[in-house]
Amino acid sequence: MASAAHARPPRTFLNPPLKWAGGKRWQVPHIRAVWAPHRDRRYVEPFCGGLGMALGVRPERALLNDSNPHLINFYRWLQRGLAVGIRLENNEDLYYRHRDRFNALAAEGEASSHEAATLFYYLNRTGYNGLCRFNRDGRFNVPFGRYAAIRYERDFARYLLVFATWTFSSGDFETIAVQPDDFVYADPPYDVEFTQYAPDRFRWADQERAAAWLAAHPGPSVLVNQATARIERLYRQLGFSVAFLDAPRRISCTGDRSPAREILATRNL
Repeated sequence: MASAAHARPPRTFLNPPLKWAGGKRWQVPHIRAVWAPHRDRRYVEPFCGGLGMALGVRPERALLNDSNPHLINFYRWLQRGLAVGIRLENNEDLYYRHRDRFNALAAEGEASSHEAATLFYYLNRTGYNGLCRFNRDGRFNVPFGRYAAIRYERDFARYLLVFATWTFSSGDFETIAVQPDDFVYADPPYDVEFTQYAPDRFRWADQERAAAWLAAHPGPSVLVNQATARIERLYRQLGFSVAFLDAPRRISCTGDRSPAREILATRNL
C-alpha cells in the first residue's frame, strides 16, 4: 500500500484558480483518454496557462511551465497556501490603483512577492475577459472588465494537496528538463495573427521550434493548435498522427461564436 506521503490526491473536482483566455477545459475528455494509459508517468506541460488541463487530468507528478513569470509566481504562492489580504472589489478606480501597484512592484524587482501574487489574482479576476497582456515595457495593461458581479476567493488551501507534488517553472519551453519517459502535453499559442502571450510575440518560427522540440521527444506526446493549413502540414511532416476537434469559440473580435477547428497531433502513444 502506498504511504500517505505518496498517495494520489483525492479526486475531488477543482476549478482552475484563474480566469484564462483560451482555456482548454473543453479538451479534458479527449486528453484524459490519451493520458489514462500513461498516468504513472510524469506529466509535463510547457504552456500550462490557466491549468485547465492539468487540473482536468490530475497527474500525481507534474512539471508545469509557462513563459509568464507572474503566472508562475501566483502558482508557487498557491503551493504555500496563499491567503489574499488586499481589498477585492469590482470597482474601476480600485482596479487601476491595484494595476499601478502591481506594475510598480514589477519595476522594483518585487514581482515574485506575496503582494504581487495577490494583485495578479485580483487583476485576473477583475480585468477584461480574463486576458493577461503586457506592453513592450513589460507593464500589465489589460483594462477594467465589465462584470455585473465577481466571486473572489481569499483562501486557496484546497489546492495544497494537489500542488504538493507538482513543480512549476517559468521560461522558454526548450529550457524544460524533460525526461525521456515523460508524457508531454503542449498547447502553444494559436497560430493566429494576435499572439501577445507575453512581452514577446510567439511567432511562426516559434511554432516550428515547438513542434520540432516535441517531435524529438522519445516519450508520449500531444500537441494541440489552431487547425491552419500550415500547422497541419508542419505536424504531418514531423511524423505526428493528426486528428481534428471542434473547439468552442469564446473570444472573437468579430463576435463569431461558431466552433473553431483545432488539430490534435500525437506521437509515441
